[in-house]
Amino acid sequence: MDEGRKDEPFEPAPLPGRSRGSLIIFLLVAMALLLAIGFFYMTKDRDDRRADALTQAAGSLDSAAHVVGNAARSAADTLRNHD
Repeated sequence: MDEGRKDEPFEPAPLPGRSRGSLIIFLLVAMALLLAIGFFYMTKDRDDRRADALTQAAGSLDSAAHVVGNAARSAADTLRNHD
């Protein structure tokens, strides 16, 4: 046997439970990322609904303007035909 090994200090093997701190940090970061992604998806849907409502309102105004323009054109044509 090797006699030099008896004089070396005993070093215990690393225990698998010692990396719990890094595992907890990893899990916290993963949970934070999942929560952030979920938050952005939830708020994205709300913005789309608001944008859709504004688009519909603008479309309604555009449609009303076309109706008024057509009515004005029709009235002008009627006045021209009577003269």
